[in-house]
Amino acid sequence: MHHVSIRTANIHKAIAFYELLGFNVCDRFTTGYTLACWMEGLQGRIELIQIPKPNPAPDAFNDEHYVGYYHLSFDLTETVPDLTDWLESLQQRFAKAYQEMPEQHSPLKILLPPEQQQIGNCVYEVAFIADIDNLPLEFIRKLG
Repeated sequence: MHHVSIRTANIHKAIAFYELLGFNVCDRFTTGYTLACWMEGLQGRIELIQIPKPNPAPDAFNDEHYVGYYHLSFDLTETVPDLTDWLESLQQRFAKAYQEMPEQHSPLKILLPPEQQQIGNCVYEVAFIADIDNLPLEFIRKLG
């Protein structure tokens, strides 16, 4: 896969959010009339596109009848030894950034704290957070 595209209400806040997750801007560009960029990190690439006059995103995580895009999932198996510790560290990083620049950052919104889930014959640690536009992001780590 080349990239996943995410539409955002504020590209500068979205960049700041994804930078705290470990992404780096690799290209900035415009798509006709709006700002955009590619960011690389967590073994993948995302594209952020700022949407003028945005409508709020639907609540894909909590609306059990929602159909369509649900979430991005990042596999941390090779890079993180413990999902709970990683998420706590991430939460602290977001809290510090929010204290230093509240106009640019928000506290981390955890949708689902780490829990174990069996999928097929494998057991995973799974957690969900919301990005700056409230889109769900999953972090998954294979156990054993």
